[in-house]
Amino acid sequence: MPLSYENLSVPEATLVQNELRGKVDIAERELEISTVAGADISLNLYSTTIYAGIIVLSFPQLLPVAYSLVKAETRFPYVPGYLAFREVPTLVQVWEQMPVKPDILVVDGHGIAHPRRMGIAAHFGAVTGQPAMGCAKNILTGKYEEPALEYGSYSPIYDKQEQIGYAFRSKAKTAPVFISPGNHVGMENSLQIIKQCTGKYRIPEPTRLAHELVNRFRKGELQEGYFVI
Repeated sequence: MPLSYENLSVPEATLVQNELRGKVDIAERELEISTVAGADISLNLYSTTIYAGIIVLSFPQLLPVAYSLVKAETRFPYVPGYLAFREVPTLVQVWEQMPVKPDILVVDGHGIAHPRRMGIAAHFGAVTGQPAMGCAKNILTGKYEEPALEYGSYSPIYDKQEQIGYAFRSKAKTAPVFISPGNHVGMENSLQIIKQCTGKYRIPEPTRLAHELVNRFRKGELQEGYFVI
């Protein structure tokens, strides 16, 4: 049965987040990664149509090997802090049509760096039980000291005394990206993965290529489905 949140109220959605939070495991672990995937979702603020995609890359080479695309509808309202309820059901559809799953999914969004520790990557990871992490362009909650301007610098993001992520300088003299674990991956694991996924752009390759993929899908250049490259 497809995952659906369309009839939930915001208070009910909060209860769902609190329940899913108990399923999140961000302990550090030994990771054997041969594929990494990037996920991106495109929808207008008040639109009901969602375009979602996941692209799988070889690791550490970061060469595309497959992708999955789904177009769907959502009725859950746009409410800051609850965007996963609009986006995760479609992302789960994208994931489920992939016959071979990647070792780790990097989502354009947050993991636990969220007021209730349930950003889209944490939500997706809790629902599917799959390793996932977030890499966002903007901070949602917490405070951090600006990392040094050179590539590779980073500083922790704290909410009170709790570390919830890292601000990472993925390109020299540009704004940092914001990394946080989602599920079945640790804080330091997440930082090390993104360090190995950055190229010449600010946005790491998995989510940068996923964004390009979804934009092409939205323009009608690519079809819905699963494809090996």
